[in-house]
Amino acid sequence: MIDEAVVDAPPKAVWEALIAEFRGAARWWVPANTFAVVSGSPDEVGGEVAVTVHTKGVDKGGPKLRFTSRTRAVEPGRLLSVDYVDGVFRGTSDFVVEPLDGGRTKVGMHFVGRPHGWLKLLAKVADIGAEHSAGTSEALVRLGRLLAGESPETGRSTVADRHLEGSTR
Repeated sequence: MIDEAVVDAPPKAVWEALIAEFRGAARWWVPANTFAVVSGSPDEVGGEVAVTVHTKGVDKGGPKLRFTSRTRAVEPGRLLSVDYVDGVFRGTSDFVVEPLDGGRTKVGMHFVGRPHGWLKLLAKVADIGAEHSAGTSEALVRLGRLLAGESPETGRSTVADRHLEGSTR
């Protein structure tokens, strides 16, 4: 599966936001996914990250899909390749950052995976691939909002959000 989006931000900003998220920043892939470094760093070969997919959102209950990614290859600012080595997925992903004209960037997740363990049973009755693509596409939209200076959740200006928060105190 390939999920891609065009973001109105330079590649360096997209790369930094991607790596920060995998380090646990929880700024744009939430509420669906959270990340915690297990060892090393996600932008170094051998770095491991624990990924949790919160099927109903963080702190909302529901099943949690847990797996571990291990960084296989890195081309800083351009490519992060990971293997899924433990948990409910086995496979690979390539996160690709590509500069476009006008200071924009194409960012994509190229996912080749298969369900493992109890998720394998669920895959017989649910389209896990479609769910994965929907979640990834939504996250990439939130990334674009964040880098445009908007709230990833609402799309409103973060300046407006700060003003609204300040006016309620």
